[in-house]
Parts: sequence; structure tokens; C-alpha cells
Amino acid sequence: MKRTASEKERAYRNKDNRADGASAEREIDENTVFGRNSVKELLESGRDIEKIFVQSGEREGSISLLIGIARERRINIVETDRQKLDALSCGGRHQGVVAIAAERNYASIDDMLDLAKERGDSPLIVICDGVEDPHNLGAIIRSAECLGAHGVIIPKRRAVGLTSTVSKASAGALEHMLVAKVTNLASTVDELKERGLWIYAADMGDVPYYGTDLTGAVAIVLGSEGFGISRLVKGKCDFTLSIPLHGSVNSMNVSCAAAVLLSECARQRMTKEA
Repeated sequence: MKRTASEKERAYRNKDNRADGASAEREIDENTVFGRNSVKELLESGRDIEKIFVQSGEREGSISLLIGIARERRINIVETDRQKLDALSCGGRHQGVVAIAAERNYASIDDMLDLAKERGDSPLIVICDGVEDPHNLGAIIRSAECLGAHGVIIPKRRAVGLTSTVSKASAGALEHMLVAKVTNLASTVDELKERGLWIYAADMGDVPYYGTDLTGAVAIVLGSEGFGISRLVKGKCDFTLSIPLHGSVNSMNVSCAAAVLLSECARQRMTKEA
């Protein structure tokens, strides 16, 4: 019987690297692939990969080949110690390399704009500038899908990618939401502006979000949990969307802010259609 793609992935995942038997395999994340042959097959499969962790100082034999392929595909390579690799592989025989595959393949900005055109909508895109908590990213993706956004953009570095935790936190929304991963958010903002989108930074300001027209082609930028929107990206935004706060805490959780702002986008767009 011919095996499906998912069955093949399970078959080659960790097939060459079990040191502690089946118990280690049961505990490991399904998107974690370790061992030189397994990582090589993952790279050749074309599946999107979040990161590849390589033991510091390992540059001999097939490791050099794996690093070369990863660099050609512009995959983030992280040098780390053996203890980190042992933890990622749950004690498996990692042979100095562990890869974290994306929960699903990434889309492009063209895909998002094409989707908006197919629906007859003005584009609505969410840009996450450095969101590091997978639960926050999953919740943002869920709100984006529920409230009619056409895509979510995340940066390649210093941010969480599409991990299994993100998928679980999205409660199934990831399967229906286009997500793009870009190398340079500032350049991406410039591209979106050239393609007719207005860019709104979700940040402190004088103009409340409900006093802004969000019915056109819009991208909303959300900052990281600790530092907000980076100075460079914020400087390229056209407007600021502010959520008035009435309590003692000076800011909302980024995923909660996303839900508030996207709800207003949906309300305005539905009112305009009516």
C-alpha cells in the first residue's frame, strides 16, 4: 500500500536516532526532526522549516552539507550546545543537529491580496512585529480568521513561527489563515504601501481606533509583548490606532488588542456593505 505524505514524514522522522527507545519518541513534538539523515530528508522534502539547531563547533562531514542546503533556503541556523539539543530531542541520538519544521507551509503577500480580490474585499492584513509567545500568535491568527482578515505576516527572526503550540492556540484557525514569513518587515511595509494599503500601528496615541475609517485596504501592525513596535517599522506606518484604557494597567495583551481592533474593522466593513 502506498503511504501518504504524512505517513512518510512520521516514518523518516527520527528513524536514525533513537537512544532511549520509543518513550523518547512519544514525548517529542511532532514537528521536531533530529539526526543527520532525517534532517537531510526534511530539507529535501521542501517543507518549510522554522529553525535548524546545530551543535557549536560541528562542521565536519554531512553537517556541512546540511548547513549549506539550509543557507540556500534561507533557513535560520542556530548554534547551540549539546544540552540544548538533548532537550529538544528528548535524549534522542541527534548527531549534532535538530530541525523544527513549520506546522504548515507559508503563503506569500500575493496570496493574501489574491484572496481579498477573490472575495471582493478590500485587503485586511495583520502584521506581527516580533510576537514571541506562541499562544499570543495563535490567538491573533484565530481572531484574524474569525474577523475576516486575509493574512498574517510575521518576521523571520526574533519572533515565534508556526509551531505546533501556535497551531493548537489558534484552535484550528491556522488551517484557514494565510501566514507569510518575511525577512524584513520594514521593506514589507513599503511594499504594501506601494500596493495601495494604508498601514496602521497599534500603539499609544491621541486618536481612538473607533474614530478611524478602517474600511479600505488596511494593514494593522501589532508590536512585541515586551517592546511594542520597532522604531523603524513604526516610522513607516501612516497612522496610529489607540485603544483607550480606563484601568491601572497601561497596555493590553497583544492578542487581546488584535481582537479589539479587528472587531472594529469587521464592524465598519459590515456596516458599509449594508
